Amino acid sequence: MQARNKYCLYIESLGPKDVSENKIYHDNEYGYPLHSDDELFGRLILEINQAGLSWTTILKKKESFRKAYKNFSISKIAKFKEKDFERLMNDAGIIRNRLKINAAIHNANVILGLQKEFGSFQKWIDSHHPKTKEEWVKIFKKNFVFVGGEIVNEFLMSTGYLRGSHDPLCPIHKKVLKAKPAWDRKK
Repeated sequence: MQARNKYCLYIESLGPKDVSENKIYHDNEYGYPLHSDDELFGRLILEINQAGLSWTTILKKKESFRKAYKNFSISKIAKFKEKDFERLMNDAGIIRNRLKINAAIHNANVILGLQKEFGSFQKWIDSHHPKTKEEWVKIFKKNFVFVGGEIVNEFLMSTGYLRGSHDPLCPIHKKVLKAKPAWDRKK
């Protein structure tokens, strides 16, 4: 018997009238492929900021993150200077953690290099697909900062590169499959 996905079980426990951030995210974003480099990077920023916190906290601050990080524009974030760093450190709408803010700026610059070499961040990810979680973690740690096993796993699962975002019995699982996640691609 297959183990049930804990996130899907949690969403089921919310009840049909609950329109919490978690349910909206679960039903409309989690596990679906992203094709925009900025949106992929935005998800990575959110996953990095979730470290040590609840995902609900991040979802409640998601639009504040989007605004503070210039709609997750990789090219704009890569140019952030000290005044931008200070602005972020003083923004109560986001997680004000020096290491996480520095990671966003550093990782944006890394992605600019990957875009030059591969054409896009998505093409860079695709060039490594498929990999196991452990292989992905090594690749991400080699290229980015503030990316551990859980961050990499959730980033890749939430963007359709790793299997497991939804329980096969979850009604959203079929919708995600229709969106053609990378983990379901035939070699």
